[in-house]
Amino acid sequence: MKIVKLKENRDFRRVYNKGKSFVNPFFVVYVNKTRWDSVRLGITVGKKIGSAVKRNRAKRVITAAFSTVYPQIQAGYDFVIVARTRILNVKSTEVTSHLLKILNSVGVLKACQDEETVN
Repeated sequence: MKIVKLKENRDFRRVYNKGKSFVNPFFVVYVNKTRWDSVRLGITVGKKIGSAVKRNRAKRVITAAFSTVYPQIQAGYDFVIVARTRILNVKSTEVTSHLLKILNSVGVLKACQDEETVN
């Protein structure tokens, strides 16, 4: 299944203002619950990261990590991931493991939801 991208400024602002943020050395994740039945992703990479080549690499690494985790995420959430400068020094597999830790602590993974219903 294809990842739906956030493109509108108002969608980004809604996630920033109403969502919760989770910080990591490589990125900041903003999560907002929505009433839609889809998972949407927005990626922000500032000019502080570097040249266009470096910014595009950061976006590719984040997209690859998110696409790995995507099947495990419950529907009905918007995510905005803001890259930090350290993301240029790591591969997408390491970013994937950090992203999984954050999403697991947030409770948006399907496995987490199943465990909560059992308890």
